[in-house]
This record gives sequence, structure tokens and C-alpha cells, in this order.
Amino acid sequence: MFTGLSAFPLTPLPGNGNVDEKACATLVQRLAAAGVDSIGALGPTGSYAYLAREERARVARLAIEHADGVPVIVGIGALRTRQVLQAAEDAQNAGASAVLLAPVSYQPLTAQDVFGLFEEVTAKLPVPLVIYDTPGTTHFTFTDELYARLAWLPQVASLKVPGLPADPEQARARVEHLRRLLPETVTVGISGDAAAARGLNAGCDAWYSVTGGTFPHPALALTRAAQAGRRERAAQESQRLQPLGDLFAHHGSSLRVVAAAAAHLGLTAHHNLPLPLRGLDTKERAHLATVIEQLQLHA
Repeated sequence: MFTGLSAFPLTPLPGNGNVDEKACATLVQRLAAAGVDSIGALGPTGSYAYLAREERARVARLAIEHADGVPVIVGIGALRTRQVLQAAEDAQNAGASAVLLAPVSYQPLTAQDVFGLFEEVTAKLPVPLVIYDTPGTTHFTFTDELYARLAWLPQVASLKVPGLPADPEQARARVEHLRRLLPETVTVGISGDAAAARGLNAGCDAWYSVTGGTFPHPALALTRAAQAGRRERAAQESQRLQPLGDLFAHHGSSLRVVAAAAAHLGLTAHHNLPLPLRGLDTKERAHLATVIEQLQLHA
């Protein structure tokens, strides 16, 4: 489950503030039907940080119930170690195949803080764990030394890196360098959807994908091309999706864009983000709709 396309769906939260369970199930079912390799519930677009413990547990159960056997990786990040452990317990009770942990913080974290968090969580964890490096959200920067220390902890199965050099040879060298630091049992995954083809072509095992959570078919086309060694085709698929990636960059993150995209496709209500997040305005939604039509991202 730590190779190929791992698709991260939205957790829809309409105007009443409660999880839209029907829409949540629909989003997961679409991913399973498309044939993704794993599903990342409560991931970067899963709004986990805005949910109470009971809501997170319910989303995890919904995802697993509707995944049709596709492995589900559940996000367990939280401000306090106690809350992370509770989220891990709830994910396991729901039947999660693995968990995903980002070092969420309010006060800036040190490397010692982060290592201690992962050390305590993995010591009590019976399922595999993905190290989720997302500095744009957590404002914590992992070092290679910390990657190496964390990767040898029990249950660590994959490392999600946030980016790679633009030059293909440098990107490949970077992935090879990471592999020398990590046990053979730990896969390397790329995120930051604009870097997906670059990462997969450079030797990354997986793509932890926001785009794939709403548009699984083009994300799968890119992933399968790279897995088959068709690097040029993978790069072409990435280039085709560039207007969507440009919108992610323009709005500072992918969340608002994929939330508006899911609403445009009729998969969720118009309002589907947790307040105070307001999403895209009317003009921005119209621009996104044009991009979706031009790229033929209907399915």
C-alpha cells in the first residue's frame, strides 16, 4: 500500500459544521472504483485538525467501510501526543491499514520534540506508519539526519517527502541519497502534486496525492506511466495537469481548490470547508470551472 497512487479525499463539512457522511462515502467509493492503490483519509485535504475526536473516528470508519478493500491510511496528527495516541487507537479500531503522522504544532517544534513524538507513537502502534513531511502546513523542516533516525523506529513503513530538485538527474540523486539513509523496508513517496512525475520518474515508490483524491483517473494515468518506465508520458500527464497545479500555488494550498472542484462536480455541497475557511469566491470558482472543462476532468 506504500507504492503507486495514494489518493487523499476531501472531508466535506457543509454549512452546519457536521461531516457530510454521504458525500464522504461517495468520494471514497469513487477512488476505490477508479483503482487507486491506497486511500489517505484525514490527510492534507481531510481537515483533520478541525475535527473533534469523535468526528475523526467516524470519518475513519466511513472511509474503511466504503473503500471496498482498498487499504486506507488514516491521518492521526494532533497538537498533543495524547491526542495523537487517541487518534491512532481510533484508527486501529476502525480497521485502518496504516496511519499517517505529521508533526502538528502551535509552538515551534524542535527535532528532539518530533523524534520523541514518533518514538512514543510507534512504540504502541500495531500498524505501519507513514512519516508525513509537510512544512507548508506544520512549519517544521525535517533534516536528513532526522529522517534517518525516524525511519529505524518500529512500524515506520514510508517517508513522504515534500519536494525534489527540478533537474531530473539531481532529483534522482536525491532519491538515491534518501534510500541510502533508510532501511530497505521503508518506501519513499512524493507529494506536492506539481512534483509528482518528477518524483516518480526519479525513483519514488509512491505519490501521496491531493489531485488523486478528487481526480483519480488522470492521477492514475500519470502514476501508471511512471511505474511502467514511460517517463516522457508521465511528464506529459503532469504537464497536462499544470493549470490545476498553478491554481494550487496561486491560492497558497490545494485545499480550497479541491474543495471548490468537488462542489463543481456535484460531489459535495457548495459550502464544504470548516469555518473559518471560506473557500474560493465566485470569480475564482468560475476560473476553476473553466480549467476543469478545458482539462476534461469530469470523471
